[in-house]
Amino acid sequence: MKDIEIIPLAEKKAEKRSIRKKQIEKTVSHPMQVVDGYGGRKVAQSKVIIKGKDYLLRVVYEEKRNKYLVVTTYLTSQISRYWKEENK
Repeated sequence: MKDIEIIPLAEKKAEKRSIRKKQIEKTVSHPMQVVDGYGGRKVAQSKVIIKGKDYLLRVVYEEKRNKYLVVTTYLTSQISRYWKEENK
């Protein structure tokens, strides 16, 4: 498993958004889903329940040779907007 590094700006934003570092690390290391982001970035996604409400935790990262570099993270209630259903 590669190391996970969170850039300082992403740490500040996560703290402001009440997203714990452990949640970020878990989502990157064991995502429910990974989708393509902009500029070659990836977005690890996990569905979470906070205070009885469903959210999607999205962690935007760059995959480097020896680590995952987290550039931002946020929660959204617009799960259907971002979740990609698998084709059956």
